[in-house]
Amino acid sequence: MNVHVLVPAAGSGSRIGGDTKKQYLELGDRPVLVQTLSRLAAHPQITAIHLIVPEADVDFCRVELVDHYRLEKIGGVIAGGAERQDSVRKGLEVCGAASQDVILVHDGVRPFFPKDQIGPLVQLAAIEGAALLAIPTQDTIKEVFDGLVRSTLDRRLLWQVQTPQAFRCERIREAHQRAYSGGYVGTDDASLIEWCGWPVAVLTGHPHNIKITTPEDLALARALLAAGEVSLT
Repeated sequence: MNVHVLVPAAGSGSRIGGDTKKQYLELGDRPVLVQTLSRLAAHPQITAIHLIVPEADVDFCRVELVDHYRLEKIGGVIAGGAERQDSVRKGLEVCGAASQDVILVHDGVRPFFPKDQIGPLVQLAAIEGAALLAIPTQDTIKEVFDGLVRSTLDRRLLWQVQTPQAFRCERIREAHQRAYSGGYVGTDDASLIEWCGWPVAVLTGHPHNIKITTPEDLALARALLAAGEVSLT
């Protein structure tokens, strides 16, 4: 069983501001995306990494990221689609993974993922078909409609989902095909599995596994790194 990682990084990064896309901003001594890819490549269970970026960025990523930083295990740099779901579907079509392999889908701007959870996540996905990292919600969550509180949700049942998310290849491929044919757009890959009526197992993640989407996220990431709370190795 091989483990293939799809890293969608085809977003515009509009929420981060400025002229540089969030995945190319510096964190430590390298771009955020390079830090993420390097940590993935260092994991012994990961066979190949497939980077999915905007079509206009394919050559840049090959030369200035993959070649320049000598990134290992990169199976290809793939042009993404209009939406994240389209990008992952394209990655699944061309990554060359076998049906029995495990697919990890990981955000390119989550450089602090818990490396010690990769093995258990892969094992759980191989057994259950799909698995993800998540942490219990700590805050009270309100359902709001038209500016008014509609209800207070039971936070004991609410978890904040992270990546990597892991799947048996045959299952996530079928889920994406069904969603594409049925016109369903999910908020993450696990939601396509749920839409098909299949189970998704949950493994407790880590609060530091943040997604760098806003300037505040980037400042937090840099502060965590400076304080020694996280590592990029």
